[in-house]
Amino acid sequence: MIRTAIFLLVLCLLAACSTQMPVDSGGAPLFIDRRLKNITQLTFDGDNGEAYFSSDGKKLIYQSNHADGRDFACDKIMVMNIDGSGKRMVSPGHGAHTCSYFFPDGRIVFASTSHLPGDCPLRPKTPPGARYVWPLYPYDIFIATADGSDLKKITDNPKYDAEPIVSPDGQQIVFGSQRENDFDIYSMNADGAKVRRLTNRIGYDGGPWFSPDGTKIVWRAWYPETDEEKAQWKDAMENDYIIAVPLDLWIMDADGANKKRLTNNGATNWAPSWHRDGKHILFSSNKDDWQEDLKTFGHNFEIYLIDLDGTGLERITFNTVFDSFPMFSPDGKKLVWASNRNPQKPRATDIFIGDWLEQK
Repeated sequence: MIRTAIFLLVLCLLAACSTQMPVDSGGAPLFIDRRLKNITQLTFDGDNGEAYFSSDGKKLIYQSNHADGRDFACDKIMVMNIDGSGKRMVSPGHGAHTCSYFFPDGRIVFASTSHLPGDCPLRPKTPPGARYVWPLYPYDIFIATADGSDLKKITDNPKYDAEPIVSPDGQQIVFGSQRENDFDIYSMNADGAKVRRLTNRIGYDGGPWFSPDGTKIVWRAWYPETDEEKAQWKDAMENDYIIAVPLDLWIMDADGANKKRLTNNGATNWAPSWHRDGKHILFSSNKDDWQEDLKTFGHNFEIYLIDLDGTGLERITFNTVFDSFPMFSPDGKKLVWASNRNPQKPRATDIFIGDWLEQK
């Protein structure tokens, strides 16, 4: 697949090796997504991910390795209408691009290596024998007008700056960054000024997302505890990579205060975003794919909803393939997400949209 709002692009790739999906007696795919109806597939070519709504709910911005009728070796940023029409590339045609989002006024923000030479960045050195590694490319964060013109680079970091999410008032950007010998959550003004560090524990902090009122941030985290884990993390930061680790969801105030852990299940919980009521978190997890014979969690990621106090956990999608990157439309009536649920493309990820049923 492509990168994550997070960290684990790796796990997106893992999920591409999914098991056979359930079918009904006629051989049609069988899903029991009880909170969703009128599910529609919006992309059909290449690998696609991280589709997020514009503030008016009429458009989606996403990343894909298929743009303007061509396949690319690394992702570009695309926009489309919520019915799947009007697809067009809005990022430069060279470099790797990821983690796009809309400003309230229609401008866009995304991470890119287009300021560096080469069509796609080189993979960093990774540890021998590691099967699943997420390379930390030297992205910087860019803003542009809705059509991709007037492109401006607003961060200047030789390491990784990505995962930008704009505050509801359009004044702030929260993002994940590899700097200060660690990987943390930072915020900055919408023009890149006044960068502020919000997390400071050694370990991985990524995938931040503002609440609908802009007062809180949800993110995913892993903190090394043993000497072996700390040595592994030190090597990862020195060599620009992250390996697959368990992740938990946390919330904090927008200024970094009052940090609180929401999950503690040993699984990989990631790609969080908010219910429009500001009282629930959407996220993706492999928590229900425990493999007893291997004593580990498997590759099947599903979408869940959880209350802000960590209770009320509800599973939203039910199948045997990858479902992640969920986001509600601004009015809360639709849900968009990425999934491997097309049986004609079992190893590829596409964008899906459905009507949300507030009552199950």
